[in-house]
Amino acid sequence: MKGNPDMDRDVLHKEIDLIQACITRMASNSFLLKGWAISIIAVVLALADRAVEPALLSSLVLIPLISFWYLDAFFLRTEKMYRKMYEWVLKTRGAEDTSFLYDLNPHRFKDEVDSTWKVMWSITLRWFYGIPALITFGVIIFRIVNQCSSRGV
Repeated sequence: MKGNPDMDRDVLHKEIDLIQACITRMASNSFLLKGWAISIIAVVLALADRAVEPALLSSLVLIPLISFWYLDAFFLRTEKMYRKMYEWVLKTRGAEDTSFLYDLNPHRFKDEVDSTWKVMWSITLRWFYGIPALITFGVIIFRIVNQCSSRGV
């Protein structure tokens, strides 16, 4: 970026501010999803009538749980791509490269971060969503086995 150094610094600061805003938004989305996941599970379990079949109830909990798990991984992966973009901008703008100036599409960096599937199985998401998912699967399997044994199958 040749020309006025103050203008170049302003352009760089504006660009990294825009990228940082995207990173913050992705982190906020991830936080909100975790809150919604816990809330939905708690509400379904609190409002569950004793007459409702536990396997059915567990299945109903499992659908939003897996959906939130995937969405959380998607936002975390996108946040990682924006972080790569942030690093790239700091490195290339210092070399006076104006390519992709103000381009906020993070998918140029998708090969530099883990896939959504790998992010889903990261240690933090695995513990946060995996434990409730395992408990839910356990309830479903226990009820199915219990019903089969009571019928003599």
